[in-house]
This record gives sequence, structure tokens and C-alpha cells, in this order.
Amino acid sequence: MLYSGRDVVPCRIMIEGVTAMTKRIGIVGLACLMVLGLGACTGGADKAGKGEFRAQLKLASLTPMGHTYNQAAARFADLVKERSNGRIQVTVYPDGQLGKGERELLESAQQGTIDIYVGSTGPIGGFNPSIGILDIPFLFHDYGHVDGVLDGPVGQRLLDDLEKAQFKALAFWENGFRNLTNSRRAVRGPDDAKGLKIRTMENKVHMAAWQAVGANPVPMAWGEVYMALQQKVIDGQENPVAVIHAARINEVQQYLSLTQHVYSPAVLIVSLKKWQTMPAQDQEMLRKTAREVALYQRKLGRDMEEKQVAELAEKGMKVERNIDKAAWRSAMQPVIGQAAAQFGKDRIDAILESR
Repeated sequence: MLYSGRDVVPCRIMIEGVTAMTKRIGIVGLACLMVLGLGACTGGADKAGKGEFRAQLKLASLTPMGHTYNQAAARFADLVKERSNGRIQVTVYPDGQLGKGERELLESAQQGTIDIYVGSTGPIGGFNPSIGILDIPFLFHDYGHVDGVLDGPVGQRLLDDLEKAQFKALAFWENGFRNLTNSRRAVRGPDDAKGLKIRTMENKVHMAAWQAVGANPVPMAWGEVYMALQQKVIDGQENPVAVIHAARINEVQQYLSLTQHVYSPAVLIVSLKKWQTMPAQDQEMLRKTAREVALYQRKLGRDMEEKQVAELAEKGMKVERNIDKAAWRSAMQPVIGQAAAQFGKDRIDAILESR
């Protein structure tokens, strides 16, 4: 609640009214009215901090604290605290502390029980289908292509569209190009993936892509994946190198194939319910800070990627770099065709041709 000078008038009237009633109601009644009256006068101002918006915000992710999401989230929290002079404080809850699955956290953000979410856009397609265009296999050529699209008009339209799902999306962060791990065999081309049970996010485009190459996609909450791999309930999973490294997938998977079959953006989302309580100047500060930290987060992940691959190899993973990307692209072509029917060929071409 924001404090206004107009709030003083009803308070004065209330106190004067209490004074006028003193002779009629006695001390006990007066005391009760004074408590209620002063509470009404001062409660809003105290809550608002004498006219200033104040908030303690919970930022949730599913990844371990060492992941770039949370390193960047900590930086975001520091900058927000500094730029708001301590009025807005963000506490980071990594590693699924506030929910074990992507859908659970996103639903909590919709409901306003968590304030900020950072994670892959993959599961968001279940809440707003338009974002699913980014999940098309082999849509992006390289990181430069990614930045040009996501930081431009196409990316802004996608962020704005998420308001329909009660999300205020501030900026695209980065999950990275997704790669396959499994416990059964080396995978170079799509034929090598046939028959493998692969954990995916709850995402129709991702699932269709794996079905197209003859694998068996198994949608599963991230919090359940490590144990499922350990117990051989599933054969493999697919994620960017940073996630594979941070989650110690090398402990339960022998093979890493650098397929880079899908680029996976991340997004920093504020609950629309919380967003609508904020003054415009604080909204703009959060938006600018989120975009500034996005550049830091992307660079952090990209700079670390090759080092993390080397560390996974040192810990026993067999890394396959000799990937037949032309064969993968050809095998997943039917999914690209289906996506064109859903999202519009012109929109897909606009991304493919944006360099």
C-alpha cells in the first residue's frame, strides 16, 4: 500500500470523533476505538515504509547454487538491493527448495506464492504455447544468432506475450545448447539413439523431436531425474553442459554426446501479481537490472562450457564430439514441419534468417 498525504484527513476526523464520544462511552470503549483508529491511520504507512515500496522477494530455481542461474541470481539480488537502497531484497532459493519440478514452480509464480522464477523456457510452453517456437530443433546457428534474436523485437514480443499466463518476463537468460547423455552406448548419429528412454521436459516439441529419431521420450520433473538415471528407470537425459556438470550427471551416465540439437533459453519471470503491486520506477529498475545481468549470465556459461566438458571427461564420461549434425537435422525435419504449421512458417523463417 502506498502512503498519500490524503490519508491524514480521515485519521484526524477519526481521532476527533473519538474525542467527541468520550463522555458517552467511557474509558474502555475509548481505548478500543483508539486502538482501532490509530491502527487504521498508521498501519498502511508502516507497511509501506512511509511512502516507499518495500518487498522481500523469493527467487526460485531448480538448479544447484553453482549453476549460472543462481550465480547470476545472486548478482541480481545484490544489484536490486543496492539500486533500491535496501527497500527491495531478493533471497535466492536454488536446487528445488521451493518446488521439485518446473511446473510446480511456474504454478507458484502464477499464484504469487513465489515472486521470481528463473529456468528454461521449455516447460513454459504448457502455460503459453507461443514460447514453444524457441524449442524447434536446429533453429539457431550459434550464440551470436541467439543474441540477435532474443535481444531484438522477436524476443521482446515473446516476453510480452507471457503476460497472458500471469507471468511478467523481464529478460532472456540462458540455459544453452542441449546435449544427450546416456548409460548404454556412444551416440553419434540419430540411429544410435533408437530405443533409448530419454528424459525430457514436459514439452511437446522436445518429445516429438526424440520420437522422430526413434527414441522414447519420458517427461519427468527434474527433481526425480538423478535417481531415475541411477536406478536405470531411464537410459538418458538431455541438457546443456552447465546443467550436466552442476547436477553431477557423470556419476550416473557414461556417455556424453555434444549434439546441440536444441538451443534452450532461460527466462527471468516475476509473478504478475507481485509485479502489479510495484511502482513504475521499481518495475523499470528490475527490468533493466534483469537485462544487464542476462549478459553476465550468458557470458559466464559460455566461458565455462569447454572447461566443464573437460572436467566431465576427467571424471570418466566418454565425450563424443564427432556428431553428424546433418543427419540429426534431417531426422528431426518432420518436427520442424509440424512447428511451421503451429507457429507459422514466416515466423520461423524470420528467426532462421536473422543473423
